[in-house]
Amino acid sequence: MKLRILAVAAVLVAVGLAAPPTANAANTLSMLGADVSTLQRSTELGQKYYNAAGTQQDALDILKADGVNYVRLRVWNNPASGYNNAAKVLAYAKTVKAKGLKLLVDFHYSDTWADPGKQGKPAAWASHGIAQLQTDVYDYTYNLCTSLKAQGTTPDSVQIGNEINVGMLWNDGKVVNNDFTNLSLLLKAGYNATKACNSSTQVIIHTADADSDTNARWFYDGIKAKGVNWDITGLSYYCMWHGTLANLYNVITDVRTRYGKPVVIAETAFPFTASNADSTANSVTSATCEGITTSSAGQATEFSYVQNTARNAGAIGVFYWEPTWYGASPGNGWDPANIATSGNGWDNMAVFNWTGQVNPAIKWTP
Repeated sequence: MKLRILAVAAVLVAVGLAAPPTANAANTLSMLGADVSTLQRSTELGQKYYNAAGTQQDALDILKADGVNYVRLRVWNNPASGYNNAAKVLAYAKTVKAKGLKLLVDFHYSDTWADPGKQGKPAAWASHGIAQLQTDVYDYTYNLCTSLKAQGTTPDSVQIGNEINVGMLWNDGKVVNNDFTNLSLLLKAGYNATKACNSSTQVIIHTADADSDTNARWFYDGIKAKGVNWDITGLSYYCMWHGTLANLYNVITDVRTRYGKPVVIAETAFPFTASNADSTANSVTSATCEGITTSSAGQATEFSYVQNTARNAGAIGVFYWEPTWYGASPGNGWDPANIATSGNGWDNMAVFNWTGQVNPAIKWTP
């Protein structure tokens, strides 16, 4: 029985369901991140945030005290609301860096959400073919990076595209019939622009392929064969969509060793309630993963398990997606074309509840 217990414990450690033994303590997470792209707007609207003791405090200070050392900000080219265009990112980058936090800029290269199901060109580039789009990507990336650098907020890392499972800037940059040519040209443009701005800024190429090692290999093999360079492999992992922690461990381990590059979980989250704060349906109504159910305690446990799994698989970071986008968020809706009245589909996934109290059990741990 003792041998059986030890064997089960070994499996739990491997996939992240238990803390790693002291012998593996060398594996650490250096990028302890939070995507707070809606926080600038929330703060301007006067939304309040409270720490575990119930004291009102700046949200970034609360997150930093809970272990966050890296902030991710998305940038859209010309969103109707202005949030989050280059000017907004430039302004908020000053706040982020003033807190002593590192900065990851997530280029969507769109006027709105870009994800595996949609990668729309920004309106200004709508008629541009692949030759012009290479220049567009280079110039936009270089200009924002150099503007950030000029004001003393050089990005520590950037993403060239967001969840680009089958390409970006569709249809020109979409991978069709396994042809990665056009996508590779766009990724090279973004990489070269970043390095021309600041050679030490790390370039992340991000997919939501944590669910499938086959899909991850197809994508990253495809761009590698076309000579694309990148510094860090980024994956999204939401357990309700991307499967078990054991599978996550295997995907991280494989892409890390196969491409010889560090890996980060660029997005993850888990619901603390199945209820809804507004008229907009929640993106996730509830979840049960690895026996963890929807609750504040479950949210903290799931996040801890994801961090443990990433750490044990040799990843270097985990980012929680939109932990500060809480409650009904009046005036800070999901639709950039209708930010004033559209609701928030993430109100049950934030780490702050609907009155702004942080989940006291949530921690980012190296």
